[in-house]
Amino acid sequence: MKKHNFSAGPCILPDSVMQKAAHAVQELDGSGLSLIEISHRSPAFIEIMDKACASALDLLGLTGKGYKALFLQGGASMQFLATAYNLLENKGAYLNTGTWATKAIKEAKLLGEVVEVGSSADANFNYIPKNIEVPADADYLHITTNNTIFGTQIKTLPESDAVLVSDSSSDIFSRQLDFSKFGIIYAGAQKNMGPAGTTLVIVKEDVLGKVTHKIPSMLDYSIHASKDSMFNTPPVFAVYTSMLTLEWLTNLGGISAIEEKNNAKAALMYGEIDRNPLFKGFAAMEDRSTMNATFTLEEASLKEKFDSMCADALINGINGHRSVGGYRASMYNALPQESVQVLVDVMKELERIA
Repeated sequence: MKKHNFSAGPCILPDSVMQKAAHAVQELDGSGLSLIEISHRSPAFIEIMDKACASALDLLGLTGKGYKALFLQGGASMQFLATAYNLLENKGAYLNTGTWATKAIKEAKLLGEVVEVGSSADANFNYIPKNIEVPADADYLHITTNNTIFGTQIKTLPESDAVLVSDSSSDIFSRQLDFSKFGIIYAGAQKNMGPAGTTLVIVKEDVLGKVTHKIPSMLDYSIHASKDSMFNTPPVFAVYTSMLTLEWLTNLGGISAIEEKNNAKAALMYGEIDRNPLFKGFAAMEDRSTMNATFTLEEASLKEKFDSMCADALINGINGHRSVGGYRASMYNALPQESVQVLVDVMKELERIA
């Protein structure tokens, strides 16, 4: 029986996407060949890559606005360094809101000067710093729009003349933003888009080519853009599955439609966390993520019972990260509201019998 998958990633994907992807592994579109054995230079796969890139730009409202969509490898962790290589000439400004932002800062420091313009480390990253000041000579401002581990999310984009760069791995395609404000957006596929193995990079082409240092070829966005993500062999299955997920999202009505569903799921989840005296939310209320609800159990003695009840209800993947403890319900695009309701019902039942 299918479980209710709250895993933070790799995450739940739409059933229709899973079925089409599974079929394509056996045979792609009547070709007599599996998706994972066709040439990445074949017309069939070039069409898949083109569709995936076009769908990404269309959903973000960036078609015809000077942006390029790339499907690369190395995960978001590779982009920590790649963004610095492509943009860092004088100094990079970073908003530190969690584990992944900290790692991005560490990588950028290998290349040049880095300034933290704000940090919520003083409260174990349970809030988003506000009213930050970005140095006038900063080449770019790097933010993490959603913090998977701590369950916080940037609600209003910071204002700055610097190129805005975002790690949006865990909330890409989940809500409407003015995406034209970004110079670079990158996101690992395995949260809201596809299986692990590829990373979507959306780059405004006019922000590139400004640095004077040499860039290693595999980290050079200009090279990948000129080769249409085919500078090296792309991860065929991950790109294909991402293409299917983006088509699914388009057919649902795009980002505005899924945002409405995501808000409803989050309201249901946080409503129970706030109502139920046995649970307490971790993130500051105004900064709560719609993707990752983090919360703790007030009575440690009830943990074994709650965990058992969740297992009986076929709830999977809600253990919190060790940095926070407690629980984390990841409610990515493909998670149905019915799964959230099952978790809420278990929380209510625990309250009843406690």
